[in-house]
Amino acid sequence: MKKVEAPTLEEAYAKASKVLECSISELQCEVVQHPSKGLLGLFKKTAIIIAVRKHDAEVKTAAPAAIEEETETLPEVSEEEIVASEIVDAVKEEVHNEEADKEEENPIESVPEKDAVLDSFFESDAEAEISHEEEVFETETVVYDELALMIENQLKEMLSHSCFDIDVVEVDVRDNTALIFIDGDDAALLIGKEGYRYNALSYMLFNWLHTKYELFIKLEIAEFLTTQQEMIRKYIQPVIETVEKQGKGKTRFLDGILVQIALEQLRERFPNKYVAVKTAREGKRFVVINEFNSNKSHAS
Repeated sequence: MKKVEAPTLEEAYAKASKVLECSISELQCEVVQHPSKGLLGLFKKTAIIIAVRKHDAEVKTAAPAAIEEETETLPEVSEEEIVASEIVDAVKEEVHNEEADKEEENPIESVPEKDAVLDSFFESDAEAEISHEEEVFETETVVYDELALMIENQLKEMLSHSCFDIDVVEVDVRDNTALIFIDGDDAALLIGKEGYRYNALSYMLFNWLHTKYELFIKLEIAEFLTTQQEMIRKYIQPVIETVEKQGKGKTRFLDGILVQIALEQLRERFPNKYVAVKTAREGKRFVVINEFNSNKSHAS
């Protein structure tokens, strides 16, 4: 009987067959741990199996005592696990003693102690699913918080070498998006005329975070993004009215982040229409709103 660890189950089976000098079909395996890619590269798990040759397993079945002896020698318990076990036992004993003292002082009708193992057999599928979802959510929250702190520290380090006086850098990661807030005395300079520095910084941060962590970004410098969103919201009102009357429409030429903001707001307003960014011959961009099947109707 051998304990085998590998990145995947297939590799674990192949490794076990080599160690036990037999084919995979002759193996009898028990999966101790399934492999997992983790979240954003963290909490990754390998595959762990316990393998034995089928012939050996049949022979050992005839001798239970021998199986018990061999099984007892298989697990390798580290010093950390031994210490942790001793601590847990000590805490349990202390809690038990405290409860016994309380019962002596205030004798009441005893309540049966819950058995976690026994209760798990009667746990409903819905409860198990909810428990799993909560565990995944907590794991993602922890990972996102750690990732946000790491990005925030790296961004602070980068801006400390610039010529801009920036004293506020905050990063929050939620739903695969990095929410970045930057402020300071030179926030207006960091935005630049017509937002050209803002656009350049947005592209740079997106290329970095999306390539390395597969994150989208939403960058707010002072209240620049909020102001631009409100300005575009007022601008597209006539466009929305045109689309509602005629079924189609388009914006004027927009620069930088404005075209992206207009695209997001119009897609939210018209979820059942074709909303996309188009580029004119001069390289200028605008947003067009149309029916999904307009091309097909014209062709017919």
